[in-house]
Order: sequence, then C-alpha cells, then structure tokens
Amino acid sequence: MNFRTFDLNLLRVFEAVMLEGKLTRAAEVLAMSQPAVSNALARLRDALNDPLFIREGYGVKPSLRALQLWPSIEAALAQLRQTLEPDQSFDPRQCNETITLAMADSTATLLIPALMRKTRQEAPGLSWRVRTLFSRDPRELLASAELDLALGYFPAVEAEAISTQADQSHAADAFRSRRLYEGEYVCVMRPDHPLAGVNLDLERYCAAEHLLVSFSGRPHGFVDEALEAIGRRRRVVLTVNQFFTAGQVVLTTDLLTVLPTHFIASSGMAEKVFSTQLPLRLPSPHVDMLWHHRSEHQVVHRYVRQCFIEIAGRAAS
Repeated sequence: MNFRTFDLNLLRVFEAVMLEGKLTRAAEVLAMSQPAVSNALARLRDALNDPLFIREGYGVKPSLRALQLWPSIEAALAQLRQTLEPDQSFDPRQCNETITLAMADSTATLLIPALMRKTRQEAPGLSWRVRTLFSRDPRELLASAELDLALGYFPAVEAEAISTQADQSHAADAFRSRRLYEGEYVCVMRPDHPLAGVNLDLERYCAAEHLLVSFSGRPHGFVDEALEAIGRRRRVVLTVNQFFTAGQVVLTTDLLTVLPTHFIASSGMAEKVFSTQLPLRLPSPHVDMLWHHRSEHQVVHRYVRQCFIEIAGRAAS
C-alpha cells in the first residue's frame, strides 16, 4: 500500500462497519448510500490486500487482519476528533438536542431531579426523553439509535464483555460503559408485617410470599437464581415492572419484595416501610452507564455523560 495515495476517508468507513456489523447500518451512520459503502470497502480491501469483512448471517464479521488493525485505527480517529473538536469550544448553553435515556424508576428517582436542576441552568436548550428500562440488555436499542444512553444493572452485558476480551469481538467494542455507583438490595415489607423485627432467616424468607420487580415480566430474577444455586426456592405471587409500584404494594399486603437502598431513601419510602438484610448473598447491584461507540466523541453526549458522573458521585456518597 502506498500511504501517499491512500484515501484516509476509507478509515471512517472501516470504523463504521467495524462498530455496526452491518453495511446498511454503517451507511446510515455515515449518511452514505449502501452501494457507496460497498465501493469504499472494495477500495480498502484492494489497498490492504485483505477481505477485511466476511458475510455472516445478516451482517459481517471482521477478518483477523481487521481485528489487528482496529485498535490503531480507532485510536488514531479518536485523536483526530479530539484535536478537531476541542472541549474548550463546547458551550452547553448552545445545545438544542434531544437526549433519549432508559433507566429503571429507582435510578430515575435518584438521578433525574438533580440532572434537571443542573442542566436547566447550564444547558436550557436540551430536551430529555426518559424511557422505562424493559431489559437488562439494552444494546440493540443503543445500536439502532433508539436510545442515546442506558443506565442500570446489566449483568449479561458485563459478562459478555469479559468473555469476549480474549477474542477481541467487534460486537463488544461497539459499546462503552462507566460505573456510576454501587448499591445494595434489602428485603422490604410493611412495618406491621409478621416478619418485621424478627430474625429473617432463610427458612422464613422462602416460606413467605414474594413480589418480584422484573423489567421483562419474567417471574424469575437474580434472587431466584441465587436461591437455586443453594438448592432453595421461593414463591413469587406478583410481578411488576417498577420499584415504586412494588413499594406501594407491600405496604398493604403480606408480600415481601427486594428494593435498592438508594431508592428507598430517595423515594421517601424510608419512613413507611420496614427493611432488613436478606438471608442470602446477592450480586452487587451496581449501576452502569452504557452507550454506543458512535457517540463516544460527540461533545454533547460527552457533556451528558459527565453530568451523570458528577450527579451520581454526589447522590451515592
């Protein structure tokens, strides 16, 4: 390859296909036609003497050569963007975009009021759309640009990212995440519940009737998985998709539920419910911020992510 005659614009096409995994989606991101993207890839293949992307299912899979080139190309393009779009030129008061978020009501209760106080002063032109988080894996919505940012506990995403580090999967590279805060789950019931104030051991816990907060509606959550791991089960008689609803239901029933401690405090429920430690170990319910790589260096999105980092740091302290 002769670098002096090489068209550097082809690297942007390489990046888009690498991140999107589909030529049609890459074309949308680049505001190009699909034939133009295909033509650019053909030129790049000729220049590098490698197929670069192989058709697989409904998309494409990077070749070994593409995976080897990707870290250097990604870093070089990121440096160019940072140089050409310096942070000091960004004025949040000039923002007039709409940002679409997805999160559970427990996360929204903790972070959204502070976000509004901050951004109404600093970036009054920004508009916000907050959607309910219906899945523990929102990557498809981020990839299709239906969401700009997802905030929550995403164990499947985290596990897949760890498992794919060894083979440098391009699908994992398409997303970025940042830990916002650590949390804790507790068992919640009405203050005059028969189990309030007594030793809530595993026997009593499993014998009780339970309310499960499930974004997908599936009546089986991480508490049930933890119980199965030690050979135990509980009876879930009601499934809802909001933590606030769960808190209201347990106030007038004998059901037990599991809520994040931050939500109990920020929602004003602390004085209304009785909470106690669970009689089993659960995964740490940390809250992560997840976004697609295409917005990694967009100044408005970087501002929004920094807002959440600052707000979460104060809220969780």
